[in-house]
Amino acid sequence: MSETNPNLAFGVDIGGSGVKGALVDVSKGEQVTERKRIATPQPATPDAVAEVVRQLVEAEGWDGPVGITVPAVVREQVTRTAANIDQTWIGTDVQELFTRHLGGRDITVLNDADAAGMAEARFGDDKARTGAVMMLTFGTGIGSALLMDGNLYPNTELGHLKMKGSSAEKYASSKVREDEGLSYKQWAKRVNKVMQRYVELFNPQTFIVGGGISRKSDKWVPYLDLEQDVVPAQLRNEAGIIGAALAVSEGLRP
Repeated sequence: MSETNPNLAFGVDIGGSGVKGALVDVSKGEQVTERKRIATPQPATPDAVAEVVRQLVEAEGWDGPVGITVPAVVREQVTRTAANIDQTWIGTDVQELFTRHLGGRDITVLNDADAAGMAEARFGDDKARTGAVMMLTFGTGIGSALLMDGNLYPNTELGHLKMKGSSAEKYASSKVREDEGLSYKQWAKRVNKVMQRYVELFNPQTFIVGGGISRKSDKWVPYLDLEQDVVPAQLRNEAGIIGAALAVSEGLRP
């Protein structure tokens, strides 16, 4: 498929367990092809993951721009951390990496939660673009995005905040709920403690909760006890893909 529509871009969301991608209409914030998923290779080294990204893009027959999220801090298109992927990502020039695997095209790489936050601010609930907002994505870890009137402060990585002798994400990620067999009520109690800690530090007006488990928000959000509004992500698990496509279409390169 050739790049004939300037509103189209391919978005890829790299996670700890899966790499997901789809073609996106960035004028509407909608996926226009069925999302495809390939298990994250183990070990999740840069070249192994980039090869999976190439497979997803080629399966769609797409030769236009590609936006890619990674669970890492990205500054000047270099990954500075590695959360839930291989440590060899640290210091990787992601422009060089993905250009080598995808060829000459526009490529943007950014933090996964930042991409989700951008997408929700643009296409989600009105509260996501009003005042101080914290987006949290619950999956293998806990991703975070801070927004002020829809504008992003990048690379916050609040899932690594020290808590309970470890980190917030090792205490209350969606993976922890599954691994420990917690009920939604038990898990929500942990999530509430994490979010209370974030309130003490940042005082957001609104929390947007995303990640795959946002599809079941009715099972756990009602158990949260916070003064802030807690709004399930409108784009749900598609937010990262849509945000990645949006970033490359607008020429963003964190």
